[in-house]
This record gives sequence, C-alpha cells and structure tokens, in this order.
Amino acid sequence: MRADRLLSLVLLLRNRGRMSASALARELEVSPRTVLRDIDALSTAGIPVYAERGRDGGFELLPGFTTDLTGLTVDEAKALLAAGSAMTSESLGMAPAFASAMRKVVAAMPDAHRAAATKVAERVFVTQGSWLTDPEPVDDHLGLIQQAVFVGRRLSILYPSRGNDAVWRVIDPQGLIHAAGRWYLVATDAGRDRTYRLERIEDVRELDEPAQRSADIDLAAIWERRRSEFRARGTPVVADVLVRRERRDDLVERAYAVRSEQSVDDDRVRLEVVFGDDSHARGVLWAFGEDAEVLAPDALRAALRSRALRMAARYE
Repeated sequence: MRADRLLSLVLLLRNRGRMSASALARELEVSPRTVLRDIDALSTAGIPVYAERGRDGGFELLPGFTTDLTGLTVDEAKALLAAGSAMTSESLGMAPAFASAMRKVVAAMPDAHRAAATKVAERVFVTQGSWLTDPEPVDDHLGLIQQAVFVGRRLSILYPSRGNDAVWRVIDPQGLIHAAGRWYLVATDAGRDRTYRLERIEDVRELDEPAQRSADIDLAAIWERRRSEFRARGTPVVADVLVRRERRDDLVERAYAVRSEQSVDDDRVRLEVVFGDDSHARGVLWAFGEDAEVLAPDALRAALRSRALRMAARYE
C-alpha cells in the first residue's frame, strides 16, 4: 500500500509541479504528517524532492527530473521504501532490486540531467547507527538544505558552537547523512571538513554561488570516521537498565551498543547497554522518566536521583 502511495506522490509532483503538504494529503487521502514522512523517504532514496518555503511554497521535484515510474516491479518499489526506512535495502536483502529501480528512474530522465541525477544518491547516506546522542530532531530546514545538496549551492547557516552563541557561517554542502532519526549535514567551512546537526541549525539561506565540492564523495566512510572520532572523546559507560517493553527499541536506538538482554516480566526487559560517556548516559536515561530504571552503576543512579530532587524542589 505504501509503495503505491509513494509512486503516486512522485507522479503527482511530476505532473502538477509544486504542491503543498495539505494538497498532497487530500489527493492521497492521508494526513499531512504521512505526506511529510513519505517525502522524507523519497529524499533518502535519492529522489530529488525538495521544499520551497513561503506563502506559495510546497514540495516539488528538482527541475529536469521527469520519469515514468509505472515500470517498477513490486520488489523495486519495496526497495525504494526500504531505503527511506530505519533499515537499508541491503539489510533487507533488496540491494539488487534497489539498483534496478534506480536504473529505471535514471534511464527515464532527459540526457541533459542524467549525469547529475546519478550523483544525487551519492549525496545521501542512510544508516541505523546513531552518533551517541539522544533527543529527537526537529529538521525545520531539511527541504532547503536537501535542495542545496542536490543542485550544489553554497549555504549560509546560523549555527552555534559548543558553549557559544550562534554565528553565521558560509559553507559548501557535500552531502546528508541520516542516522537513528536524525539528519547531519556534511560540509566544508573555509576548506575544513565539518559535520552539522540539522536540529541545531537556527536559520539557513541558499546562496547564488556554486558549492566547492569534490566530484566523488564516500559518505559512509565519512560517517564512520566522524563517529569513531566522537566516541574517542569520552569514556564509555555501561549501564544495567530496566525498561518497559514498549520503550526497549527507543533505548537501543539511542545507546552505542547492547551487551546483554533478558526478559523480566510481561512489562519489562533488562538491558546492559553502553553509552558514549556520562553525559550521554544521563541525557538518554533522564528522557525516559518512569519508563526506565538504572540498576547500576551507582554513580549514574546518584546523578539521576540528584537531578530529580532538584527538579522536584524547583516545582515544590
């Protein structure tokens, strides 16, 4: 069902041009939230859909992207969906179908745009691994940034450094990485490699200047290198945690690794999980509230108890 809806979404944008989320929702008979999730799935699959802001804004395909998707097989459509989910098409054993689907998409494009289109997928990387961070993202600027990545335009972003106020920076976007529900922008700033969390970008403007970037980019290698560098900055923390079954996947997603797991009762499971450092562990487990209980280490229990007492005193 969702495969048919995604194909219908692309065809609507191809045939009608720019459409708002509410207009697409009416046509597809779904909620605007569902439309936004489908747009995100198409983008991570390499289909160049981007958002245009403003009173007359909406979603549209990158100019020149025209294709007849009716020739996709069921497996190929599923592979495109898999690329936009938390699991990659490779992990589902759909890599051949995904490659075939993308070949059909590219083959149907005008010659003048085909070479550029083959590079779009290289600019987006989807992975299950997190960067050892915990809050859910709010990617208000994702559409504009995706557009700049696809067409190769410089961006000016208002972004804070650790402990400092946000400042404007002119960057050359290289690609986007999606991990554990969060988007990261890989870019260069005055020639220096940088990675920016989209949820921390306070404002963004697309500049009428071509981005300086290499013709080839390996986002998977960049992600692994940056993640390894980040993990090396702190001392890992191993925690013994009781968590409600319905929140088990949330905890696993936000932790670095799971060492062991056992069922306690119908409502709870016990996990031995690894966090990047003390700050990471405290931030994640505090967010779970009553849905999780730390059994060990004692220092982590004490830190969470102290924070809870301070919060209780504030609202007493």
